[in-house]
Amino acid sequence: MNKENGQNYRFFQHKDCEFFPCHQVEHDQISNFNCLFCYCPLYALGKRCGGNFYISEKGIKVCTNCTFPHKRENYDQVMNKLKVFIQELSEKNLK
Repeated sequence: MNKENGQNYRFFQHKDCEFFPCHQVEHDQISNFNCLFCYCPLYALGKRCGGNFYISEKGIKVCTNCTFPHKRENYDQVMNKLKVFIQELSEKNLK
């Protein structure tokens, strides 16, 4: 993304972060590793998040193998899933 197309808000990378990259990725994928969703906004969706997770023996969702929200090309999917989730919560609260 570049400044000419007005899409810079969709991607952020913090290479100075002591955890960068926070998930194991192939070396050629580092330049597309998006830190914008550092703490996954899809975690609360449980099994509907669309990521690569598993449930631990203690019943905890573990996302260490998931890079879904960190892929540059998944910005729109993350935002669409959040939109649906917020709509569902709003409808539930209006009842």
